[in-house]
Amino acid sequence: MKQAWITVLCLTMMAAVAGFAAAERAVLEVGAFSGAGPEKELPDNWEHYTFDDIPDHTTYRLVAEEGRTVIRAHGEGSASGLIRRIAIDSEEYPIIQWRWKAENIIEKGNVHKKKGDDYPARIYITFEYDPDRVGFFGKAKYEAIKMVRGEYPPLAAVSYHWASNTPVGTMVPNPFTKKVMMFVLESGREKLGEWVTEERNVYADYKKAFGSEPPMISGVVLMTDTDNTGETATAYYGDIRFLGSSE
Repeated sequence: MKQAWITVLCLTMMAAVAGFAAAERAVLEVGAFSGAGPEKELPDNWEHYTFDDIPDHTTYRLVAEEGRTVIRAHGEGSASGLIRRIAIDSEEYPIIQWRWKAENIIEKGNVHKKKGDDYPARIYITFEYDPDRVGFFGKAKYEAIKMVRGEYPPLAAVSYHWASNTPVGTMVPNPFTKKVMMFVLESGREKLGEWVTEERNVYADYKKAFGSEPPMISGVVLMTDTDNTGETATAYYGDIRFLGSSE
């Protein structure tokens, strides 16, 4: 009897220590949308990101949804993003967590084709340009882009998608560029209209995608886009945060 009591006590103490450690885990809030009032158009530190060759832009705005403030994105044959430029060390903060909800899928969506590269919801994690990781011609290309846009484009990116019919767990390069590796987290109609919570190890995903240590994260981008298929999509994005390593 005494031995059983000691065992229970030890397990209780271990659970308490584990809970304390989890509570002490560092948190970096990147998109604290729920703390903003829905009367504002956009949350602080976030801005629209548009493409010069795409005239129609997705609309993003803060709305009240089920008692919380979230981002509502709506696209009609359009493409643009909502970006938070922020420097994050993914080794220090490897885990990203967020909530999202899609109202519909893209019927003609196809992760393997440029004409099907549309998604009701996706999140990009961009990584900053590092001249030591590209050759001479690569440096020249980055400098040319900076002259036009006023900033260096990312060295690479991982993106998390809500696809149409691609199996969950698929990792595939973007059909427009191999510098973006796509991870399919949700697919199809089963969870449409439901809030889904996601968690990914960005640090591990970058290493899996590109086979090297990641440079600093340079930004987080929300994107609902329908320009390639000409379809319509509506999605919602909840709070986004990074968690520190548990080690």
